[in-house]
Amino acid sequence: MAMSSLLPGATTRGIFASSSSVLPCAGSRVERCNARRLAPIRCVGVQAETIAADNLFRDYKPRTAFLFPGQGAQELGMGKSAHEVGEAAALFAKASNILGYDLLDVCMNGPKEKLDSTVISQPAIYVASLAAVEALRAREGGQAIIDSIDVACGLSLGEYTALVFAGVLSFEDGLKVVKKRGEAMQAASDATKGGMASVIGLDPVKVQALCDAANEEVSEEDRVQIANFLCPGNYAVSGGLKGIDAVEAKAKSFKARMLVRLAVAGAFHTQYMASAVPTLEAALADIEFKVPRIPVISNVDAQPHSDPKIIKEILAKQVTSPVQWETTVKTLLSRGLENAYELGPGKVISGIFKRVDKNSPPVTNVSV
Repeated sequence: MAMSSLLPGATTRGIFASSSSVLPCAGSRVERCNARRLAPIRCVGVQAETIAADNLFRDYKPRTAFLFPGQGAQELGMGKSAHEVGEAAALFAKASNILGYDLLDVCMNGPKEKLDSTVISQPAIYVASLAAVEALRAREGGQAIIDSIDVACGLSLGEYTALVFAGVLSFEDGLKVVKKRGEAMQAASDATKGGMASVIGLDPVKVQALCDAANEEVSEEDRVQIANFLCPGNYAVSGGLKGIDAVEAKAKSFKARMLVRLAVAGAFHTQYMASAVPTLEAALADIEFKVPRIPVISNVDAQPHSDPKIIKEILAKQVTSPVQWETTVKTLLSRGLENAYELGPGKVISGIFKRVDKNSPPVTNVSV
């Protein structure tokens, strides 16, 4: 997640044909906690050659980005135009063979409860997003756009999609890992009975204070934390159901404008998902990862990594680590991003860009 021989402007068609998804203001308490959490990725004692191998994209200068959505973006009817693009339809057919069920039929016809389940929604969004790349390729001028992409990132699950686009692993291998990831996260969710909620209208320091207040009233197994730093005024908290109930009960007293329960199976991006890590590590170990041909920004630390071994390690950490999406967007914009495309269902990412910076470049949505 060998494509390393491809130059950044090279076509990605071979990738899909191969057989082989915010840190707050500087100095805040939340930022310091996150910095301590992320530091081990480049800890003292890592061999110099490993650090050097991982620094290929240290000074990357993004101009045009591909952005891939994560779980929650699924919607009934997605994939409805896949049959109009041969390569997109082929991806759904390959996926159905790997998964053992007709994925496109589930995307089109549901039922919604089935599509929304973790084990189905993750492969569905992954395939629909890469099918959107093929839909773009089929348009006039689409290949030129694809060739111009010099950075990719994805929201949680979307990081896997971005890594496939960047040539790190094949479509088939990526789907196999995503399938295992969804199954492992569902199993962890069934075992822990957690949930998530978006807190709207507060900065991250106040959201952390809200979590702290909620945690004073629940037992250790129901504690909550910030799990997703999406954009200013929108931070998702994750944890035990009683902890989420406590957050909801206290949100108004903290001046939150709104609290929205998220339709997810469990407490994603926290230690509640720890039991999913060994399964995911085993799945990743079985897959060959290659050096990305373009930078792919990690959800864990908002940095691009080039060492395949480190990419695998970070992906395993991703399910228990907060998503640093606001920092990712701010970094892309500060480094000169000029244009972006959101590939896949929904328009969540394009909305986030405007929330981070109302003067951000346009994000064009492409879906099938």
